[in-house]
Amino acid sequence: MKIAALLTGRGNNTLKDKNILNVLNHPVLYYPCCAAKKSELIQDFFCSSDDDNILNESEKLGFIPIKRPEELAKPTSQHLDCILHALETMNNNYNVCPDILVVVLANNVTIKSEWIDICIKKMIDDMSITAVVPVYEDNDHHPLRAKTVDENGRLQMYGGNIEKSISTNRQDLPKCFFLAHNIWVLNVKEMLKSNGKVGQQPWTFLGNNIDYYEIDESLDIHKEIDLYIAAEWVKENFKDYIQ
Repeated sequence: MKIAALLTGRGNNTLKDKNILNVLNHPVLYYPCCAAKKSELIQDFFCSSDDDNILNESEKLGFIPIKRPEELAKPTSQHLDCILHALETMNNNYNVCPDILVVVLANNVTIKSEWIDICIKKMIDDMSITAVVPVYEDNDHHPLRAKTVDENGRLQMYGGNIEKSISTNRQDLPKCFFLAHNIWVLNVKEMLKSNGKVGQQPWTFLGNNIDYYEIDESLDIHKEIDLYIAAEWVKENFKDYIQ
């Protein structure tokens, strides 16, 4: 079973250089890179980015750089196209054709090597699975609580009128999960059957037979305050990575 990791990070972000900003004397991407490198199952490591600083920092940590073309590095670019470009480059330039691809997001420090291996093993045990992803429960932002604005500028139920009564207590609602967006473990063969375009929206490359691993929390770094929260998480969970 060939398993590869692909770190992905774009240079053009709302928070400038967020993937390489300092968290406890290391760039943000240092932590997801270390978690992937400590995996017991991943054999090859690559990084896809348009940004030379991201590529250079990840290369220091043992990730082979894949320069992303400009058309795949725009704010409107889709992650699927980045993944497909990386797979093609891995195959053509390095003769690496993974059965399982672990996509690692460069702006999320909340990732552990044991989570990666658990997700990989789930897929190894059942290769009909199209993807395995970490999720966290968040009933505070449950879709049954969501609102939209109608043509009169008034709030309405996001999903339209719902006949059954909805409790105001989040504990009474069905469990609601969100993708952690720290890693996506992908079944490459299943994904390539449709070039990643047939699956659950909006991340169609995950396919339709998705397994999950529940974690307590996840943090994408989008604002400066997220760096401080990330540092607290790292201090609690990544003691051996802090130098």
